[in-house]
Amino acid sequence: MKSDRLLSILLLLQTRGRVPARELAERLEVSVRTVYRDVEALSAAGVPVYAERGRHGGIELLAGFRTDVTGLTADESRALFVLAAQGAHAALGLDTAFGSALRKVMAALPAPHRPAAETASRRILVDATRWRGGPQPTVDLGVLRDAVFADRRLRLRYRHSGERQVRTYTVDPYGLVAKAGVWYLVADRRAEPRLFRADRVRSARLLDDPVRRRPGVELADAWEGLRRQVEERPGGLDVTVRVRRDRLDMFLRLTAFLPAELLDDDGESEWATVRLTYGFLPETRQLLVFGDQVEVLSPPQVREELARAAGSVAELYQRSGEAPA
Repeated sequence: MKSDRLLSILLLLQTRGRVPARELAERLEVSVRTVYRDVEALSAAGVPVYAERGRHGGIELLAGFRTDVTGLTADESRALFVLAAQGAHAALGLDTAFGSALRKVMAALPAPHRPAAETASRRILVDATRWRGGPQPTVDLGVLRDAVFADRRLRLRYRHSGERQVRTYTVDPYGLVAKAGVWYLVADRRAEPRLFRADRVRSARLLDDPVRRRPGVELADAWEGLRRQVEERPGGLDVTVRVRRDRLDMFLRLTAFLPAELLDDDGESEWATVRLTYGFLPETRQLLVFGDQVEVLSPPQVREELARAAGSVAELYQRSGEAPA
């Protein structure tokens, strides 16, 4: 609707200052000509907005002009009060500020929309943690958060998975990402994108140097590239297994962190066939937790790896007749 588009232009200008007409057109998915007509409509309605032509031109509000959020629709009001995992705000030290901000927004909402917003906050809850994920280690995001907000470099002491040695890195942070209840720092090291799991940071120190990010790269861009590297890493090990039908749902939930494909499932047979992709051979030992409910069909080296691991476990318990006191 045109009224929604006019409000979007007004709020974008209020937030960003001068914005090129072409950028507004791309954001709103309309033509540049339509943007200029909308600007004329805003001006005719008494909004002090003006456009400047030229290479460095754009559309801008008169300095000091502000509006409120009374143009929000009912669905937009609900969306603001659907609380994502509350632990995210607490981890960043923003839970009190977040609650205060929501109260201020509630006060500014049109009166007819307030009941819907309050109901949404009580009826919708997003919990980003996985089932049976176990207790997450306590993570102090204070220094990481300060570096992200202050645009400063960081000195990290970091332990990689599977290593005892703690390494030291100087990084240029883009931001923090919470994925399935786990916090990650997205940063450049020597102009190359890197992903650091926050609970593996042994210490972090804010440096005086300003951050040195690659030009034109935002957090979302850096995260997307790193995410693809993790999910589409080459050289993955494809493993085909058969799973007992009554354990299939649980199996798929507990292996949700892996790329998986259900093969030739008629929904009736005792077994279902699933193909998983692991990063390397030792990771496949995770399949042992399912006991005889899951059998590896291929490749042979995975069957051999699991047989060796199961044999080692059996030997451990058979080594002596009595358990240690």
